[in-house]
Amino acid sequence: MTTSSSMEKRSPSVERPSIDRGEIINHITSNRIVQQPTNVQHLDNIAMANEKEASRLLKEAQANLEFSAETGYAPELRRNFSIISLVGVGFGITNSWAGISGSLVTGIASGGPMMIVYGLLIVCFFSLCICVTLGEMASAYPNASGQIYWTMKLAPRKYSRVLAYITGVLSWAGSVFTSASITITVSVAIVGMYALFRPTFVVHKWMVFVTYEIFNIVMSFFNIYDRPLPGIFMGTLGISIISFIIVLITVLAMHKGDFESAKFVFVEFQNQTGWSSAGVAFIVGLINPNWSFNGLDAATHIAEESLRPAVDIPRALISTIVIGFITTFAYCIAIFFSMRNLDAVMASNTGIPILDIIHQATGSKGAALGLGILVILTSFGCTVGCHTWSARVCWGFARDSGLPFSKFFSQVNHKTGTTVNAHYLSCFWVGVIGCIYLGSETAFQSILVCSVMFLLLSYMIPTLCLIFKRNQIPHGPFWMNKFGIGLFCNIALVVWAIFTTIFYNFPSMMPVDASNMNYSSAVFGVVFVLFFFDWIIRGRKEYVDIEDRERHKGDLTNELSNQVSNIEVLLSHPQNK
Repeated sequence: MTTSSSMEKRSPSVERPSIDRGEIINHITSNRIVQQPTNVQHLDNIAMANEKEASRLLKEAQANLEFSAETGYAPELRRNFSIISLVGVGFGITNSWAGISGSLVTGIASGGPMMIVYGLLIVCFFSLCICVTLGEMASAYPNASGQIYWTMKLAPRKYSRVLAYITGVLSWAGSVFTSASITITVSVAIVGMYALFRPTFVVHKWMVFVTYEIFNIVMSFFNIYDRPLPGIFMGTLGISIISFIIVLITVLAMHKGDFESAKFVFVEFQNQTGWSSAGVAFIVGLINPNWSFNGLDAATHIAEESLRPAVDIPRALISTIVIGFITTFAYCIAIFFSMRNLDAVMASNTGIPILDIIHQATGSKGAALGLGILVILTSFGCTVGCHTWSARVCWGFARDSGLPFSKFFSQVNHKTGTTVNAHYLSCFWVGVIGCIYLGSETAFQSILVCSVMFLLLSYMIPTLCLIFKRNQIPHGPFWMNKFGIGLFCNIALVVWAIFTTIFYNFPSMMPVDASNMNYSSAVFGVVFVLFFFDWIIRGRKEYVDIEDRERHKGDLTNELSNQVSNIEVLLSHPQNK
């Protein structure tokens, strides 16, 4: 894959004043700009004591200067995410091979293994188009607000505020519903593993709900401090890949008897939805592989925590798709050829088809339990990633007064270095969404649909603006203009968003009654009404316009420019020995 290298360097040309002895120094401490009086000799001692750290601080200060000069935002987060940890965020959240396991019940009834295999190919194609599009915008405009900020920059000035606000609502709601969907998946799996050893055990919704709320609270503690997060996500990436290899090898090595035929996996269409149209059943079932590649924008919201976001974020996005496709396709082929009885899987009391498939393949409940624990373990990191992502979206939205009490929710905790207030607001709404599960047997389907639908629509708005401005904006180092690849991907994203928004709101089962209705459109309506009134009452007066923010960036840029000069002095005055 090629990227454009023709873009001129976008670093701001700001004159940096020299430092005199005894001047007040702007020094980075715990990701905050702190003024402390010192002198050059003392600075030399600091530089010699930790020259590597001083060099890192210089790169961070330069990245902050460029960011603030372009956007007008003050840098508040520590830039400690490498390319590997960014990939860990992206793939850690999608975790596609584990995701296909968690939502398998919604896809396997819509056509059997054949539907998921071909559906996976379709979804991966459009997901790649999404990542190319998001990568182009993230490279041109790296910002923690992601698609919210891109809409501000690309939309016509007359409509930029309201369109950015709508995008913010969709983006944050999508991240919260994705967190909720993953939390429900893990909770169902935990209860299902207990049911696997007790065939007569009946899983009640309240059991899953209690597990859900406990899991949501416990996982929230991992996002209080910022320093461990890059390591957590690198660990998540490693655990996911290792778990995938173990599950794949174990299922194939312990398989008893003959494997299923290629006809069963690739040809036979088994429609158990009640839809008379096989085409509609297939499309409705696409939510399973689609959800497995949901949350693709997550890495873009770590832009202000990366030293090279314009380069590293597009790489992380594409890597997420490549790793996701390879692992998920191999995983699906292995488990479907190892399956013995699809009807028994659908009738199981566990509620998690993958547990029964592994049990059928290995002939051992112990093996099914062990491998199921590995799948759940990868989902732990996925949940932590979702909390990080949702918190950054919430914080970025509140930073522009997009939410009630934005002053509180846009604060970065001085002690922990992260967006704690925004994080717990998101976790609170994840807890509230869990109540939906108590109301309907198909609530899980509705939550999956909402998580996908909200996010795709949030991608579509800035992408439509990008399509009309492709030749008018200063692009970043990742720009797929050759052979019209970028434009094709932009259009494909818009088409996919519209297509899925229509069909994913169809009921998953027929005939429809109150117990199996797809309530995603009703949930969408509730979210829309809540934020519509917020916009009318508060948002239209308080939401910050991008021109207002950029108008006041001069003083901030000068301050950060001084900071760069000060750190350069640290590195240029070695201590006399």
